Amino acid sequence: MSIIVKNITKYYDNHLVINNINFNVKKGEILGLLGLNGAGKSTIMKMICSYVKPNSGEIFICDQNIIKHTNDTKKKIGYLSENNPLYEDMYVIEFLSFISNLYDIKKNDLSNVVELTGLKYMANKKIKILSAGQKKRVGIAQAILHDPKVIILDEPTATLDPNQKNEIHQLIKKLGSNKSILFSTHILEEAEKICDRIIILHNNSIIANKKRTEFKSGLTEIFEKLTNQ
Repeated sequence: MSIIVKNITKYYDNHLVINNINFNVKKGEILGLLGLNGAGKSTIMKMICSYVKPNSGEIFICDQNIIKHTNDTKKKIGYLSENNPLYEDMYVIEFLSFISNLYDIKKNDLSNVVELTGLKYMANKKIKILSAGQKKRVGIAQAILHDPKVIILDEPTATLDPNQKNEIHQLIKKLGSNKSILFSTHILEEAEKICDRIIILHNNSIIANKKRTEFKSGLTEIFEKLTNQ
């Protein structure tokens, strides 16, 4: 398994955010974390990326404990946060070249990522003039430059219009063919469209963890109950 989360609990001060959760993500799988805003999706992702420490439990990336092997496991992860921080006064290729230099990435590898993420024809444009969907592509590109085994995407289609969302969905599917992807969303239709397996988070806990096809009509029923509470 590329990601193993075992008995993870997280408090902020005395507030319980995540309560004893368990799940795995294997290579070539897109796992969706589905939940309403505030369900704990971002906290789970930050813990996997070692930005936030759990109060109890263990997390493994490619069989390595993230506490004991923090530097090694971070190298295996590509992370795109919800706010997608970019240096918007830089040109696309300038920004990605800057990130590449941090990782000591070869020029050919950078070119391959630019091609894969559909940025070839906007490489010489300033990031600040790009559309929201194009900026998300730049964010995903910087997250995968170092060829990570695990990709963590926190609400990657938030604020995008339907066409932009569809473009990002297609890119995620393409990346998911040989990577492990953990993808968070609060949109039911999005989870149904691109995820192989879906976890539903509610009240700090996992209330469902199944393959997308196993939910059938049950996924809609479960999520409607949550939104009407």
